[in-house]
Amino acid sequence: MSEETTPLGGIRVIDFTQVMLGPCATQMLGDFGADVIKIERPGSGDLSRNFFGEPSEEAMNNAVFASLNRNKRSVEIDTKSEEGRQQVLDLVRTADVVVDNFRAGVMDRLGFGYDALSQVNPRIICASGTGYGPTGPYSHKGGQDVLAQAMSGVMEKTQDPSIPKSIYPTTLCDYSAGMHLVQGILAALLMRAKTGRGQKVGVSLFDSMIAMQMQEAAQWSKHRDVLNWAAMPLTGVFDATDGAIVIVGAFKANPLRDICTALELDDMSPDYPTLEMQRANKPFLQKRFSDRIATNTSAYWLERLEAQDLLCAPVRSLGEALDDEQTKINGMLCPIDHPLLGEMTLVGSPVHLSDAPMQVHRLPPRLGEHTQEVLEGLAARLRTEAAE
Repeated sequence: MSEETTPLGGIRVIDFTQVMLGPCATQMLGDFGADVIKIERPGSGDLSRNFFGEPSEEAMNNAVFASLNRNKRSVEIDTKSEEGRQQVLDLVRTADVVVDNFRAGVMDRLGFGYDALSQVNPRIICASGTGYGPTGPYSHKGGQDVLAQAMSGVMEKTQDPSIPKSIYPTTLCDYSAGMHLVQGILAALLMRAKTGRGQKVGVSLFDSMIAMQMQEAAQWSKHRDVLNWAAMPLTGVFDATDGAIVIVGAFKANPLRDICTALELDDMSPDYPTLEMQRANKPFLQKRFSDRIATNTSAYWLERLEAQDLLCAPVRSLGEALDDEQTKINGMLCPIDHPLLGEMTLVGSPVHLSDAPMQVHRLPPRLGEHTQEVLEGLAARLRTEAAE
C-alpha cells in the first residue's frame, strides 16, 4: 500500500483511543491509508484488551479488540513519565491528527490538549470523542453507550407501551459517534488544506444520539407529538411457523389493503381508512395480522407480501446475516490469519470507494508490537531534521 494509492496516505494519526467510540473511528482512517499509531499503557493497553479472562497475550488479543484495531501500530508509552511525555510531543511534531475518547479535560491534564499541542505543531488536528461534550453540567461524567441511550431519549421509546424499556443490544451510540468523529476529522483536514492551520474537533455520544433523532425532534418541537417509527400501526414483528418476519406498512397509497391482500384477509381499509383510525385500533389490527401469519411459514408470507410490493424481511441472527450471499458480494467480510488468534473474519468497511478499496495492511497489533519500530523511526527523523 502506497501513499499515492490511498485516500489518506501520508496522514499520520496519533491514537489515544480505547474500547469502541475512538477505535472504530481510527480504524476507518487506517482502512483508507492513514498511519495510525496507537498509544497504549505499558503492560495493559487499551481497556478492550482486558475484557476476557486473566491478562495473557492470548486474552489481550481477543476478538473484540481485533475487531476494532486493524491497520494500526501499537506503541507502549508511559505518558505520565517525562520521557514518555517527550516521546508523545515528538510524535505530534510528525503527525496530522491526535484522537482521544477520554473524559473532557483529561488530555489537557496530561499536557496533550489542543492549546499545548498546537504550540508544538500548528497544523495538528485534535479530535475528541466524549460522553456529553467538553463543557456543561455532564461534561465531567464518564460516557458510555448504554448511558447515552438512556439520557438521549432513545431508550424511552418502545414498539408498544406494554413492552418494558430495555438496553439496545448493539453499541449504536459508540459507532454513530465514531463515524461522526471520522467526518469531523476529514472536514478538518480539508479545512487545513485551505488555511494551513489545524483545529479542535469534538463529538459526543449524547450529541450523536440527539442527531440520530432529527425527525423525532422536529416533530416534537413543532407539534409536541412523539414520533415513534416502531409503534406505527401497520408495522410489527410477527411469528410464522418457522421464525419471525417484520412488516413495515408504509410508503404506499393504501398499505392496509395490500397487507390484507397478502395475508388473505378481508380488506379492512374501508373500516380504518386513516392513520389516526389505524393508530386507535392498532391492537385489533396487529392481532389479526399475528393470528394469520402464525398459520404458515415465513417464506410463504414473505413471498405474498413482496408480491404486493410491501416492505418485509425475515428476522435473522447475526450468524445468518454474516453467511448471506449479499454480505459476501458487498465485501463486508475480511478474513485474516492472526498469529495468536488464528483464522478469523473481521467486518469490513461499509464505505466502498471504486478506486481505493479498503485493505487490511496491518493485522490487529500485539501490545507494544511496534514500539521499537516507531520510536527508532522517530529518532532518525528528528536527527535528520536537526541536521538540516
